[in-house]
Amino acid sequence: MELKAHSPEQDMMLQPSAQDPAFQTPEQQKLDLKYMKAALKQAEKALAIGEVPIGAVIVYEGKIIGRGYNRRNTDHTTLAHAEITAIRKACKKMGDWRLEGCTLYCTLEPCPMCAGALVQSRIDRVVIGAASPKSGCGGTLLNILQNEDFNHQAEITAGVMQEACTEILQRFFKALRVRNKAEKKARRAAEAAMTAGKDAGDASASNAL
Repeated sequence: MELKAHSPEQDMMLQPSAQDPAFQTPEQQKLDLKYMKAALKQAEKALAIGEVPIGAVIVYEGKIIGRGYNRRNTDHTTLAHAEITAIRKACKKMGDWRLEGCTLYCTLEPCPMCAGALVQSRIDRVVIGAASPKSGCGGTLLNILQNEDFNHQAEITAGVMQEACTEILQRFFKALRVRNKAEKKARRAAEAAMTAGKDAGDASASNAL
């Protein structure tokens, strides 16, 4: 899928090259909405601790067997992505590194690391909420999940609850910009106060001579 220049907000609305949710059966669409809502609940947990709000769940035979949300800054590790955490928990539940017969629901398109881990896990299907124009490897920048040179390819469905998955990200980054602006303003005010105090001290010392 060829991508053209868009604003960041428009970019998040782009779908990776994947199966459209409309092509799923009504029953499957209903299930996809159910489990993407569960993934969004995980994203809300990330939002609550100041992390980029990304969530994921893994489903096997109608049950969630793995949940995860972004904790990269909190845990101080690159590996604390939502998908990696969900994979680790699902493998523990399954008692196997293979996640055959499973579906992963993620609010944001997987990055190279997560997409590679999903291929390694032999997961059957990946359902994506919002596309990731900066690091998406489910069809936006690369399609690691369906690279025919690998020994496994996953089915992809993209754009499930796309607006909700995009909105939570936009909400986070809007608040982050406001917070960064306020902190910058506070720093400038503190620096100005320190400079004024120093100048006043210098003037007092000069007058005393």
